[in-house]
Amino acid sequence: MNAPRELQLGELRFADFTRPMDEAKRVELIAGLARVLPQAALLTTDEALRPYECDGLSGYRQMPAVVVLPTEESQVVEVLRTAHRLDVPVVARGSGTGLSGGATPHRGGIVLSLARLKSIIAVDPASRTARVQPGVRNAAISEAAAPFNLYYAPDPSSQIACSIGGNVAENSGGVHCLKYGLTVNNILRIRGVTIEGDIVEYGSAGLDAPGLDLLSLVIGSEGMLTVVTEVTVKLIPKPQLARVIMASFDDVEKSGHAVANLIAAGIIPAGLEMMDQRMTQAVEEFVHAGYDLQAKAILLCESDGTPEEVEEEIARMKESLFASGATDLRVSETEEQRLRFWSGRKAAFSAAGRVAADYYCMDGTIPRAKLGEMLNRIAEMEGKYGLACLNVFHAGDGNLHPLILFDAANPGEFHRAELFGAEILETCVEYGGTVTGEHGVGLEKINSMCVQFSPQERITFFAVKRGFDPAGLLNPGKAIPTLSRCAEYGKMHVHRGALKFPDLPRF
Repeated sequence: MNAPRELQLGELRFADFTRPMDEAKRVELIAGLARVLPQAALLTTDEALRPYECDGLSGYRQMPAVVVLPTEESQVVEVLRTAHRLDVPVVARGSGTGLSGGATPHRGGIVLSLARLKSIIAVDPASRTARVQPGVRNAAISEAAAPFNLYYAPDPSSQIACSIGGNVAENSGGVHCLKYGLTVNNILRIRGVTIEGDIVEYGSAGLDAPGLDLLSLVIGSEGMLTVVTEVTVKLIPKPQLARVIMASFDDVEKSGHAVANLIAAGIIPAGLEMMDQRMTQAVEEFVHAGYDLQAKAILLCESDGTPEEVEEEIARMKESLFASGATDLRVSETEEQRLRFWSGRKAAFSAAGRVAADYYCMDGTIPRAKLGEMLNRIAEMEGKYGLACLNVFHAGDGNLHPLILFDAANPGEFHRAELFGAEILETCVEYGGTVTGEHGVGLEKINSMCVQFSPQERITFFAVKRGFDPAGLLNPGKAIPTLSRCAEYGKMHVHRGALKFPDLPRF
């Protein structure tokens, strides 16, 4: 009985997404916010709002009604109470490095920037935890823990800039997530604020918490359930030694099988990444990492632990990689060389920006055994859409990051890139994978959710959303497609990615 009402709520918020706020209501909103925030924390002019019109997925952009920059939790509480009272949507934002449009503003709403909540509240070496505010940079946590020989394991490529609050919203991973887990595996407790302005806590300082596991539900919910104000993260000891193998392959399918064979042999590398030839060539020009430019694909395979553990595991890795068809193996001899090998992988997105005017980064997952086959499918799509694609994968967990190259100045190229990306994601589902691994759904993949999930599953998603946010005000129009939207999407042929956001300004 409740399902149709939930779906109507979703439809209403989606329809409102590009509708500007009535000027009289905007005046009332600004006045209400001015009562709870200092003047410097309230942005209202076009010039001040412009930097918040998009996140890292800059293809979709629009201006919010206002931006607020609180400096303490009590201000977040009052902002949300004001928004709830006036029925105004709120989009929480961290550093803006997200790649799915999750922080794209609602044109008739508030952008709630948490960038100024950037205190490292405490580092506790005895319990191996740190309490931090959401605006703290990912890398800054490890920097603060370094004097205790500890660090925070999840390491997205954007870790020098991305915030822990954004990592929580998207359940971010990184090159070492195969062994050490995603954000969800490295968080003990979250403190946040509901749309009604109530302070809530999920998880605990212990290994488990009583009741339902709402902590895991909130992590990866893209700001749709709670606005995060504090995070307690796990810290782990720095390994005594780490070494990385650069393995070369003369065929992309062999490199994919090598990944599956490593895991099947019971080896869990600290990091396991794949790059195709065009990606390594682009990266090598940028950072001079020492990559094999003749290889059709390379794997970066890291071992860490005690010197004895690393020596034994490196030997097992080499045996497995050679048996899987590797044509050459190079093992880092120094820490400087290890970091140089990884610097190329970390700079992959930047390198793509040097070889093309624009790029469109996808983020799907597939079973590891399908990696090589997927690379061949993407090569076929390049011819179909007339666009090149550089490939870099978190190979160990089958998380793909194809970078589709295009030039937005050429009419129709961004649209072709969207279609290309949509087909990649549909192929991921076809292979038994998912439409996102760590970048989130946001605006970008909302159509692809129609392929991944059944109508009943989507109704359940709306029910969960309604349980936390009955008014549908937190990051509306994102992540969950409505039934009618999926019905329209399903009427289209293979190029279903054509159904995007025609009223949202793009490039």
